[in-house]
Amino acid sequence: MMPTGNHTFFAPVTYILTGIPGTEESHVWISIPFCLMYIVALFGNSLLLFIIVTEQSLHEPMYLFVSMLAALDLLLSTTPVPKMLAVFWFRAGEISFAACLTQMFFIHVSFIAESAILLAMVFDWYVAICDPLRYTIILSKSVTGKMGLAVVTRSFCFIFHRLSCEAVEVLQNQPPASHLL
Repeated sequence: MMPTGNHTFFAPVTYILTGIPGTEESHVWISIPFCLMYIVALFGNSLLLFIIVTEQSLHEPMYLFVSMLAALDLLLSTTPVPKMLAVFWFRAGEISFAACLTQMFFIHVSFIAESAILLAMVFDWYVAICDPLRYTIILSKSVTGKMGLAVVTRSFCFIFHRLSCEAVEVLQNQPPASHLL
């Protein structure tokens, strides 16, 4: 007679990242372009943010949206690349489940926020082209800040909602605690 159900409980503690399989001997050489692109992204976006913050004439909606994109690009490049370089250089391929979820969270938040900021930039361009005389009234610094806050709030809410739905689904599919003993 077959058992009535499978009560296997699988809760991964860590994952093993292998890099690019079959090219282990070339990982150092493969990592060089990634490292250079990461350094360029960090330097370029940091410089862009510094210039926009220090130059008062750039405190306009268009440049504030560009600075938001630069900050998101810093977040997006800083989330996966250091771990990837650690895998390539030091063979540090172990990543905890929590760290993996954190990386996925910030990557998805960055992508959602980036698309919303691009939409805000399109709105900025639309107002500048179609109603240039009222541009400063419609897109004041206060409105631009509120749009940026709405973008971040929307991104976090969307991801938290998505994660909570998936967490409920995972919890519903887990066996009762008595089967774990």
